[in-house]
Amino acid sequence: MAKDRSDPELDRELADLPPELRWREWMRRIEAVLFASAAPVPRDDLARVVGQGVSIDLLVEDLSADLERRAFEIAQVAGGWIFRTLPAYAPAIRAAADVGNQLLDLSEFDVAVLAAIAYHQPITRDGLKDIFGKEISRDLIGRLHARDLIGTGPRSPRRGAPYTFVTTEQFLVAFGLESLRDLPDREQLADAGVVDEAPQVDFG
Repeated sequence: MAKDRSDPELDRELADLPPELRWREWMRRIEAVLFASAAPVPRDDLARVVGQGVSIDLLVEDLSADLERRAFEIAQVAGGWIFRTLPAYAPAIRAAADVGNQLLDLSEFDVAVLAAIAYHQPITRDGLKDIFGKEISRDLIGRLHARDLIGTGPRSPRRGAPYTFVTTEQFLVAFGLESLRDLPDREQLADAGVVDEAPQVDFG
């Protein structure tokens, strides 16, 4: 259960304001929280800064409309909302700012292994070997770990109880996914030429 971080001095209801100004202030509070956060902010956290029972979805929708024709947007990823620069401005950011350590910097094969983990998780290195027909190096797994794109899953019930790998919340953020259900399906992957035959996905 999330800790209640509500400020007792924060007037959430804003009863003294006219309805239109009250709504505008709630929007600005959500904007401030999203701007200050480096990670997606879940609904329950945003609800702590607005009136009881107020629709977070409608507030975010109105705030998104306010941000039209700006260089960034509000994206719903990993169970929350986050500010994200529009893809069209990525070249300008790379040209003007030092963002080298923020880039994924993954090879095509790294991404293929990451996709296999996403679709087959939890999966062991032996499982990845079965998919690609060769050993997957510890260095490659280390690169994905270092970028917080994968984490350690439950031990496999197989002999020796090898570690399994799963994707992380950062994986969802990096690829703009709300959940693993937003991964492209087999037909989409095949049509895009990413794989000859996309893996089956079982979400339970």
